[in-house]
Amino acid sequence: MDILKIFNDGGFVMYPLLLCSVLIWAVFIDKLKKLLALKNQTTLIIHQGKNLIMDNKIHEAKGLCHNMDFWIKAPYLEIFSEETQDASKEKKESRISRRLEAMKMELNRANWLLATIAAVAPFLGLLGTVTGIIRSFESIANSGKSGFSVIAPGLAEALITTAFGIIVAIVALIIFNYFQMRLKNLMITYKMGLEDLIDELKGC
Repeated sequence: MDILKIFNDGGFVMYPLLLCSVLIWAVFIDKLKKLLALKNQTTLIIHQGKNLIMDNKIHEAKGLCHNMDFWIKAPYLEIFSEETQDASKEKKESRISRRLEAMKMELNRANWLLATIAAVAPFLGLLGTVTGIIRSFESIANSGKSGFSVIAPGLAEALITTAFGIIVAIVALIIFNYFQMRLKNLMITYKMGLEDLIDELKGC
């Protein structure tokens, strides 16, 4: 199967679809890196932080996240702040939730792009379908014939762009939903870990 030939047969609509594909995978790589960093770094600070707090080494516990991204360490550092320490349980949870929400916003920054591509790609495919059919009718009009060989290029353009538009939309939707699920699970795990650390800090 000659991919380049298929791409060329799809006509001009294939170029915006190609751009959409590149953007999807760029977002995928960026999100994957951030989620892996979130998983690894939060696991580290929760596990080691708990051990240090139990040993009453509060200063060392704070320093665990020194080299981490701010959006990852901000919820962790919040549990050590005086305002959080002196607050009621409900206010503590509220302060941590705000930090976690800011972290969630950082991880969701490119979601609009995935959602837009998932919505637009099928319509780009439909546009290719229309231009392909128009091309078929033009071929019939110019040649005065109506054989399959005359309309084949236009039909190929119509079918190829439709297929690629649907594929691009499906991939964008799968990636969007996958990362939403992964982020939700990691956020729950992180929040539960922070709540455990707060309980440990009470005894210090």
